[in-house]
Amino acid sequence: MNDMTKIERAIEMNDMKISAKGVQVYYGDTHAIKDVSVEIEDKTVTAFIGPSGCGKSTFLRCLNRMNDTIDICRVEGDILLDGEDIYDKRVDPVQLRAKVGMVFQKPNPFPKSIYDNIAYGPRIHGLAKNKAELDEIVEKSLRRGAIWDEVKDRLHAPGTGLSGGQQQRLCIARAVATEPEVLLMDEPCSALDPIATAQVEELIDELRQSYSVVIVTHSMQQAARVSQKTAFFHLGNLVEYDDTTKIFTNPEDPRTESYITGRIG
Repeated sequence: MNDMTKIERAIEMNDMKISAKGVQVYYGDTHAIKDVSVEIEDKTVTAFIGPSGCGKSTFLRCLNRMNDTIDICRVEGDILLDGEDIYDKRVDPVQLRAKVGMVFQKPNPFPKSIYDNIAYGPRIHGLAKNKAELDEIVEKSLRRGAIWDEVKDRLHAPGTGLSGGQQQRLCIARAVATEPEVLLMDEPCSALDPIATAQVEELIDELRQSYSVVIVTHSMQQAARVSQKTAFFHLGNLVEYDDTTKIFTNPEDPRTESYITGRIG
């Protein structure tokens, strides 16, 4: 490899937020993820698509060590965030999850006020020195979650009293309150109606200016609308990973084409 290629490669690596190599996941004796390697870019929306049970959510949960909470789960291989191994013994999973935020399928606001839903993370991570700073973080996060105008007059009302779509945007605002670098979303719209879905998709598009966003979705239309990169999983394997346009218009693997055209799924 000549020096110029080395430099180009180094520059290219800087754009990679997450780099996974040879990842295997086992639930007891079940081999759920088989030798997955993928590079996820910064300031990009990456969609994971594939049939139910193909491993996309399992792999997503490897990226912030959520699988640590499952006793029978074992993860092998390397996952680097900004070049650092997230499975290193010295890495505190709680700190990691402040950096790699997560939004789940079903909106899950805490049974607290709207304000306290957002303030919770910054409080436990010591991100605010005083009430004024905390107020600022809460407002900024709710604005980033595109919900500030709807809730600014009722910040002390319970978050659980919001509509489903508002709750999900509140959860996105809560996830960005700890200033993460990566945002993982596990089917964030599957419990929402079409209008709320459109609002969340618009928000995802705005969030990629600041974060690397990885979204698991059952909806191929959603993947096509919101992502720049798409990974197709099938039976625990990463079959194909490329620019979203290419995956949807000119996939290389016949299995990808079969899934996209509805022959498998």
